Amino acid sequence: MLRKAYVSGPAALLAALLLAGCTGGSSDDGPADNANADGPGKATAAAQPGKYRTLPEACRAVGHSTLDALLPGIQQITDPDQREKAYDGEATLTYDTERKVGCRWKVDSADATDHLHVDFERVVSYDNAVSDDSQAEAVFATKQTAADLPAPPASATGSGSATGTGTGTAAGAPAGGDSGGTPTAPASGSSTAPSSPSSSASAPASDPAEVQPRTLDDLGDEAFVDDTLSSSGSTVKQRTVTVAFRTSNVIVTIEYEEQPTAVGVVPDSKEMQDKARKLAAQLAGSLGG
Repeated sequence: MLRKAYVSGPAALLAALLLAGCTGGSSDDGPADNANADGPGKATAAAQPGKYRTLPEACRAVGHSTLDALLPGIQQITDPDQREKAYDGEATLTYDTERKVGCRWKVDSADATDHLHVDFERVVSYDNAVSDDSQAEAVFATKQTAADLPAPPASATGSGSATGTGTGTAAGAPAGGDSGGTPTAPASGSSTAPSSPSSSASAPASDPAEVQPRTLDDLGDEAFVDDTLSSSGSTVKQRTVTVAFRTSNVIVTIEYEEQPTAVGVVPDSKEMQDKARKLAAQLAGSLGG
């Protein structure tokens, strides 16, 4: 005959309490899981990518007519193959053409040696919380700070120039009237042909505020022009004009240099700036909308 299992009263009560505890613990897990759904692990929207995904071919970005204006010595090259080689320029070394490309031109003439360097940089942010445009803005700010632009005069106009009537020398020019804007008698034998370089010892006087390094508000999202005059030894002057601008996540930098061969001739600041800014406007337009 089979006997029924007998459980004492205290043992049965203990088993019941244990069963109730397990059931209550599992019911408490639900709210905890729901609370974690809105916690730190919740996905956030990534920052917007930049407008530009590619860069132009730098050595083809500048047309022949523009190169003729910036590098007058090209027109003086008689050999067709050598002239075409001068137009082609030389691509700058880069390890990622999706991020950075550039091209250099150097042309000698009877009056001067001219250099042109064009650089395109596409900025990409690797931080999901920072957009490409914001990262490019930070990179451009560093570039502008490094240029160490002077504080704009109080009468600066909205076009990036100024109408002040200061008496200082032109941008980068040493004191004593040795700038391209000094009103002196024309140098003997100076060329007046349209293809002559922008060097001049008798250019009309320019308002210093019009040619000093400054920010520009008519080019891209933000821009600036820098202008320096250095000397090799104590006689030959070399002027370097830099125009840089940012459009969305692309930064474009133009460096235009001229060093005359004649002693005492100083490259004209305003003329070089005008040429560089015209090229910058063309490149800004070529990037497309």
